[in-house]
Amino acid sequence: MTLLNSAVWSKKLFGDGWNDATREHTVTEPATGSRLGTVGLATTQDVHRAAARAAEAQREWAATPPQRRAAVLRRAGELFTEHAAEIEDWLIREAGSVRSKASFEVQLALGECFECAALPTHPQGEVLTSEEARWSFARRRPAGVVSVIAPFNFPLILGLRSVAPALALGNAVLLKPDPRTAVSGGVVIARVFEEAGLPSGLLHLLPGDGSVGQAVVEAPEVRVVSFTGSTPVGRAIGEQAGRLLKRAHLELGGNNALVVLPGADVHKAASAGAFGSYLHQGQICMTTGRHIVHESLLEEYSAVLAEKARALPVGDPAQEDVALGPIIDRRQLERVHGIVTDSVAAGATLAAGGEIAGACYPATVLTHLTTDMPAWREEIFGPVAPVIGFATLEEAARIVNDCEYGLSVGILGDVGTAMKLADRIDSGKVHINEQTVDDEPNAPFGGVKASGTGSRFGGPTANVEAFTETQWVTVRPDIADYPF
Repeated sequence: MTLLNSAVWSKKLFGDGWNDATREHTVTEPATGSRLGTVGLATTQDVHRAAARAAEAQREWAATPPQRRAAVLRRAGELFTEHAAEIEDWLIREAGSVRSKASFEVQLALGECFECAALPTHPQGEVLTSEEARWSFARRRPAGVVSVIAPFNFPLILGLRSVAPALALGNAVLLKPDPRTAVSGGVVIARVFEEAGLPSGLLHLLPGDGSVGQAVVEAPEVRVVSFTGSTPVGRAIGEQAGRLLKRAHLELGGNNALVVLPGADVHKAASAGAFGSYLHQGQICMTTGRHIVHESLLEEYSAVLAEKARALPVGDPAQEDVALGPIIDRRQLERVHGIVTDSVAAGATLAAGGEIAGACYPATVLTHLTTDMPAWREEIFGPVAPVIGFATLEEAARIVNDCEYGLSVGILGDVGTAMKLADRIDSGKVHINEQTVDDEPNAPFGGVKASGTGSRFGGPTANVEAFTETQWVTVRPDIADYPF
């Protein structure tokens, strides 16, 4: 069976089945510009209709036995397994993923569904002590309608990691994927849950522009907003949600540091650094954006990293076995190149890469930077590895923390020294003897500072906190006596 037959979803929106959209968007392949299909685009009116329908469907879904909800999530995981190759092909062509990245993303997706299948039967509260002669409970109840706004870079998992736990915990979902990846980040999820037996009206697919994004935040039925994307947009959503007294879970940008300690194996460290900076063309919030290397290893590390960068092939991952595919669109490609050229003009040395190659940007290494250069200060979202040196552990900690972001840090070398450094840095995640890009369905994920509002994804504790509300319940054996 073909999961993604375009006759099912072309020019349509999903909610109560697939229905014709009044607007449409051509899905293109970033590597070639070829047309891949046409998705329906939502309007603000579509959002308000979907929110009302979702609120209606959610009440019955919340009352559905936990094992029934769990069965839908398990079946969704099985469908990701059965249709992995087909979904991977869409991730390669629509998102510009290389094959290994696409496979990794599908594995994360099926793992997310299986992990979330346990949420309906996970403990949903606690028994409290009370000064009164009564029972006292704090129980978790579904929040209601959840809006999920997902980006283009890991479109499948960055939408699913909110959709799956929200549904498992008894909520309905409005899903707004980036229109550039509306198939792999939207249609795939809708089709999987449709085939998994999710009742009608609980999941609504609403690709669209900024007005649609605003509408899925403002719709009165929506109680929780889960956003993954850039920090500027996240700030705006957080302000909007705060004014409306809604919870917003914001997973935002990063300019992540990889620290190479004295005595580290240079070749292994450079391999880790290359993976962290160049996986999916550096278009990952966890990408290694700053390489902070002890001065005793700086020259050798830079040379080895540049050698690795020059050896990584780039091209169309649908046609060639390449390490780096295309940048998502021309605007982002030119932005990456502009940051590189501005930094070189300011005095940085280009050790590898640094030139546009069609729709691609080859793996790039910059050395001899200062910390005020654009390539060091900004989240590049491209395959660029800026390298700088440090002398002492105190200096390394200062350089790591001298950044508006705080998402992920990798530390390579002696474990004891790495532990001491880890205690001094501000980051939502720290990986010792690993690079900065890592994710598992059962692990809490999130950042601090401008990287977002903390760990709101992964594992039962974070997911239950994110997608439910607490209700206090008391029970007495008889009606109490009151003085009135």
